[in-house]
Amino acid sequence: MDKGRLGERYLLTGENASFSRVLDTAATITRTEKPRFSIPLWVIEAYGWLSILLFHLTGKLPLLCPASVHVLRHQWAYSFEKARIELDYNPRSLKEGLDELLPWLKSSGAITY
Repeated sequence: MDKGRLGERYLLTGENASFSRVLDTAATITRTEKPRFSIPLWVIEAYGWLSILLFHLTGKLPLLCPASVHVLRHQWAYSFEKARIELDYNPRSLKEGLDELLPWLKSSGAITY
C-alpha cells in the first residue's frame, strides 16, 4: 500500500497456469492419481444448467454454473509485471501456494485425499 501510486491499479496475480497444470500439480502434492480423462466442456456446461434448474427446485446451491464453464473455455493470462516493478511484488509459485492451500482445505474438511 505504501508503494502504489494514487489512481493506479495493480494485478496481484501469480504465474499463469492451465487448469490441467493446476490439477496435475495438485495430484503430485497430494500423492493422488492425476485425472485419467477429461470431460468435454459441453457436458460440464449441461451439468451447470441442470444444477441451476435443481437450485430453483430445491434451493441447494449449485457446485458449478454456466458462467464457471465460460471461464474454463478460455485461457486467461494476466501479468503482475507492473506490480513487480512498482511494488516489488513477488508472488509465490503455483506449487508453493498449493503446498499450503491443499493441506489447509483437507484439515478444514473442504476436500479429502
